[in-house]
Amino acid sequence: MDNIISFNTNSGVLSCQAGCILENLNNYLEERDFIMPLDLGSKGSCHIGGNVATNAGGLRLLRYGSLRGTVLGLEVVLANGMVLNCLSSLRKDNTGYDLKQLFIGAEGTLGIITTVSILCPRKSAAVNVAFLGCDSFEKILDIFKESKSMLGEILSAFEFLDYSCREVVCEHLKLRNPLQEAPFYILIETSGSNSDHDQEKLSHFLEKVMACGLVTDGTMATEENKIKAVWALRERITEALVRDGFVYKYDISLPLERIYEIVIDMKNRLGMRAKRVVGYGHLGDGNLHLNIVSETYDQQVLDSIEPYLYEWVAQHSGSISAEHGLGFKKKDFIYFSKPRAAVQIMQQMKVILDPKGILNPYKTLPSLSQ
Repeated sequence: MDNIISFNTNSGVLSCQAGCILENLNNYLEERDFIMPLDLGSKGSCHIGGNVATNAGGLRLLRYGSLRGTVLGLEVVLANGMVLNCLSSLRKDNTGYDLKQLFIGAEGTLGIITTVSILCPRKSAAVNVAFLGCDSFEKILDIFKESKSMLGEILSAFEFLDYSCREVVCEHLKLRNPLQEAPFYILIETSGSNSDHDQEKLSHFLEKVMACGLVTDGTMATEENKIKAVWALRERITEALVRDGFVYKYDISLPLERIYEIVIDMKNRLGMRAKRVVGYGHLGDGNLHLNIVSETYDQQVLDSIEPYLYEWVAQHSGSISAEHGLGFKKKDFIYFSKPRAAVQIMQQMKVILDPKGILNPYKTLPSLSQ
């Protein structure tokens, strides 16, 4: 299940089997001056079928959008053995219901994805990265506004991490921090077709945010090895946290002005029971990764986190799962993000497509009795 079926250089549409590893697909496309619209820290091991089934967001959703927009077609095996061929390569097809959307983000509960057709953008001729230090989250929001205004069409990623994230990657992975110490760090990536033009825009942007006092320190990388070194500070946070202790992982979305409040709240709530509470994520799409570390697994710590965290997110009009799905651990908390009427319709769809409950049972949806 790891074959590339076809690639059209005119349309940029790639068709491949679900078992293809994301990084392998990107390497294949880069040889043809294209890239995958999805990029994840786990790209070396994750499969495109699983990415689609969980509607993975990734690092560059800000630029290329979600998989719901870039996936053009799917082949899916249903619970009764029927092969549903919705493997279109058309960008516009408004004939009836868009059935592929049923399976994107359904976590394999409605059908098993076997083949994917996906729209791939051209590889950018010029990629630049800026790594900035900032002394408050409010200033990060101001920098984000300026980046959208001044960088516009070349802005491809806007990531943030707090001091604790930077600390843990340098402590456990021995990565070097190129900046002075700061409470927060921002990684901004631009992708465009003209290196001189893009560097000039990015330089003007950096000059303005530093002159305004929004940034305390910063560096820019244009060479590939330096770009990778900067990205490693963001992409390898999860790897470093695993070495720090037992990690309670949460993937939530919130209105931008509320994103970091929950990190502060959880630090105060857990106190010394938590070895580390960190926040990082994709500010461009309002997605926070909240990770809490204790020396070993502690049920009391978990009980202090859940369901308090989900209640907090619901009160602030957020989602308890921004991009990684509900699985079996969060399925019973779905009502914090979806009304009962919506969940009932989902359950009815599950019964229609999988009456015997054989596809990924016990995941995503609560039992019908709830």
